[in-house]
Amino acid sequence: MTAAQPGRIMAGEMAEQPEALRRVLAQGAPEIRRVAEAIAARSPRFVLLTARGTSDNAALYAKYLLEVQLGLPCGLTSMSTTTAYEAKPDLADVLVITVSQSGGSPDLVASTRAAREAGAITLAVTNNPDSPLAGVSEYHIDVKAGPEKALPATKTYTASLLALYLFVEGMRGGRGEAAAVLPELAEQILARQDEVKALAQRYRFAERMVLTSRGYGYPTAKEAALKLMETSYIPALSYSGADLLHGPLAMVDNVSPVIAIVTDGRGGEALQPVLDRLRDRGADLVVVGPRAQVDAAAGGFVLPTAGVAEEVQPILEILPLQLLAYEVTIARGQDPDAPRSLAKVTETR
Repeated sequence: MTAAQPGRIMAGEMAEQPEALRRVLAQGAPEIRRVAEAIAARSPRFVLLTARGTSDNAALYAKYLLEVQLGLPCGLTSMSTTTAYEAKPDLADVLVITVSQSGGSPDLVASTRAAREAGAITLAVTNNPDSPLAGVSEYHIDVKAGPEKALPATKTYTASLLALYLFVEGMRGGRGEAAAVLPELAEQILARQDEVKALAQRYRFAERMVLTSRGYGYPTAKEAALKLMETSYIPALSYSGADLLHGPLAMVDNVSPVIAIVTDGRGGEALQPVLDRLRDRGADLVVVGPRAQVDAAAGGFVLPTAGVAEEVQPILEILPLQLLAYEVTIARGQDPDAPRSLAKVTETR
């Protein structure tokens, strides 16, 4: 019997992303809009976002959307305050959004149940409408990514981002027209895998990597770092560009690989001083972003961002970085489908 090709499952699921995005837009959008309108009618005064792992990075993206697009203050939940310390905060008129691929982790379910009992409006965003998390939440959004078998989450991440974008758009009465271009652009990016394969060779023997961005791109930096660590086992540190300047920049030298995600918009403009400092330090700087930024770096991947709204660019930004994690892992002789010590559903408490 021939052994299965390493990375076959992850590669297949990455390739499914354009179709998953189309499914969210065609099938999921009407229900997402109904949920958004129902919650908006209740006028939440604050938003708490609850998640782990890849879903935590999707929740961070939602935090930027909610604060920038709606002006709603947001926070990221510390679940142990309720699951370990049994704190009982007053959550009346607070919207608690829990993001989870499986909807099965006990701490997510317990903290969401506690939030609802404390008066919160609870919304679960999952890839499993029959999950325990969906069952304890007042509202649910199905990200419709389809079954995901590879341990590294790919299509559930981009589908979650799109679902969260449509939800925030619905909260403010919009219809999310900026997302219409995403499936076709995603196909174009994923078709350029050979470019990423060539780029991956510079990281084959890397002992450490640094990823940075600002604004809407910051969740992309965190998710890309997570993908690299869980597949290739390379320690990958992710920083907001502003935080990078507050100390960690000292570890960057002329042999330090740095990947900068440069969103085409205000986030990219805010990152520019950081890019200048990295160049001054002689960092091996690779950019994922607009052509002008890639041309000014040692290399990178040009994203088709012309005319694409800044707030939806993260759905495209992560795609070449998923491919990079895959290609680096294959180049290092490892199987991205089966990272050691990981399970598809992580049951934390």
